[in-house]
Amino acid sequence: MNIFIGSLPYSIVEADLEEAFGDYGTVESVKIIMDKFSGKSKGFGFIEMPNDEEAQKAIDELNGASVEGRTIVVKKSEPKPQGQGGGRRNFNQNNRGGNQRGGGGYNRNRGGYDRD
Repeated sequence: MNIFIGSLPYSIVEADLEEAFGDYGTVESVKIIMDKFSGKSKGFGFIEMPNDEEAQKAIDELNGASVEGRTIVVKKSEPKPQGQGGGRRNFNQNNRGGNQRGGGGYNRNRGGYDRD
């Protein structure tokens, strides 16, 4: 079972989560999500436990627990529905501006700066 853990203190590391969930059974993997620019924790992560009964017991007992003064959220992770993006917009590749209406940058069709 894949388990979501939210509201984590930013100081928690994957080994801490593995140890806490290991008290309930076998932990297959642990992943704390990190910000790609700062390299710091985003305050949530995922645990994979192969035994559903052990995983459910960990969820039941750890959800709402206080960790370093923060009340954590622990629940079964549901997969994203197909077709649901992560909130990113897919802008037209021919748009040289920076928004969907165009503008900004140079534009060969409207005069202004011309590289030729």
